[in-house]
Amino acid sequence: MKKSLLSALIITIALAFAFTTSVSAQGRGRGGGGGGGRGASPGGPPSGVGVDRGLGRSSDASMGRSDKGRDNASTRSGGRSDAGLERARIASDNLRAADNDLRRHPNLASDMHVNANDLRADYRAALAVNPNLKFGQFVAATRLAANLGDRNPNITRAAILNGLANGDSLGRTLRNLGWGKDEANAAVKRVETEIKNSKRRS
Repeated sequence: MKKSLLSALIITIALAFAFTTSVSAQGRGRGGGGGGGRGASPGGPPSGVGVDRGLGRSSDASMGRSDKGRDNASTRSGGRSDAGLERARIASDNLRAADNDLRRHPNLASDMHVNANDLRADYRAALAVNPNLKFGQFVAATRLAANLGDRNPNITRAAILNGLANGDSLGRTLRNLGWGKDEANAAVKRVETEIKNSKRRS
């Protein structure tokens, strides 16, 4: 009887110990799984890696667009700015040459019955439209308009300057305004002679 009770007690203790060990193991398993879910599992990526990687790609992509946009805007703006600066430089050089011409040859203005300051101001305004316009061309256009405008109202200095801005010569411009080739060439030669005489007398 005593042996039977002792055997039963040993079996009960063994079962209790086995049950406790099983429950403890299950608890650790759940805890490990939960930790893994929170990013502590050594088999998965470290916590936040996926998010950081996504943000990095987003940032890179955004910076790429931003940089490209700035580069494009800078290039476009820089192109306009460079062209504007070049136009201003050419106009400034031409105006400086006109000042020198007027100082050396004051009769260029007086022979057209205008003062040098007015002629310079008119030339400056013309340069704003066509910075490549030479002072000699401007003087010739002014003289042509004075010589021909009374009998031909369509021949004005503005019309002649428009033709020069389009790349046409003085003779071609006059022909476009209705003059024949011989008449146009003769009118241009007359003006060239007048300008030479004005400079010669200065």
